[in-house]
Amino acid sequence: MTAHNEAKKEDIAKIVLMAGDPLRASFFAKKYLKNYKLVNSLRGMLTFTGYINDLKVTVMGHGMGMESIGIYAYELYKFYDVDIIIRFGSCGGYIKELNLFDLIIAEKAYSESNYGLGFNNEINDTMEASRDLVEKAILASQKLKFMQKTKIGKIHSSLWFYTEGFKTQIKDYVDKKIIAVEMESYALYLIAKTLNKKALTILTVSDNLITKKEIKGIERQKGFIDMFELLKEIVTNLN
Repeated sequence: MTAHNEAKKEDIAKIVLMAGDPLRASFFAKKYLKNYKLVNSLRGMLTFTGYINDLKVTVMGHGMGMESIGIYAYELYKFYDVDIIIRFGSCGGYIKELNLFDLIIAEKAYSESNYGLGFNNEINDTMEASRDLVEKAILASQKLKFMQKTKIGKIHSSLWFYTEGFKTQIKDYVDKKIIAVEMESYALYLIAKTLNKKALTILTVSDNLITKKEIKGIERQKGFIDMFELLKEIVTNLN
C-alpha cells in the first residue's frame, strides 16, 4: 500500500491497463473483466482486478498529465512488481488525415518537458514504447481488421492542455513527424525504461486540431469500443 493506492500487493496483477479517466477504466473493467473486484478507490482513482481469458489483469485510472501518471506508474512498477502497463486514452490529431475514432499505436512519445531530470537526468526528448508490445498491438489490429483506421507513429506528450502566448505551432511538431497530442506517455515510457519494465500507449482520436472536428464529452468515456476491443486483443496475445 502507498499514499496513493490502498490495494494490497497481491491484489494488483502483473499486467495493468491504465486510463486517464477513472470512469473509463471502470467502464472497461466492468465490460471486459471476469470475476473482477474493486481493489482501490483512494483519491477516486478506481482500480479493478479480474481476468481476461484466464489472465489476471488490473485496470486503473491514472489522472491527467505526466506528473499524475508518473506517480501511479512508478508505484506500480516499483512497489507492486508490475511488469507491463498499457495506457489507453484519447488524443488530438495534428494531421488532417486522422479521422475521429481512428486508432493510434504510439511507438514513440516526444515532450519538451524536463521530466527526465528526475530519472537519471535523462535529456532525450523522445521515449520509445516496448517494441514487442508495439508488434503485438499491430498483430491485434490486423486480426480485428482495424489496420485501415490504425496509425503507428510518434505522439506529443504535452505539458499543457490550455496555453496562452505559447509560440510553438502545430507545424513545428509535424516537422518532427509527430501525428497527435496527449499528456502522459512520455513519462510512462521513461519510467518503464528506467525501471526495466514494459509500456505501451494506444489512443483513440477524439478531436482533430486541423479539421476542428471533435467527439463530445460523454463519448470519451463510453464511445471508444474499437480501442477497447484492440486492448482486449493485445492482452489476449500476452498469454
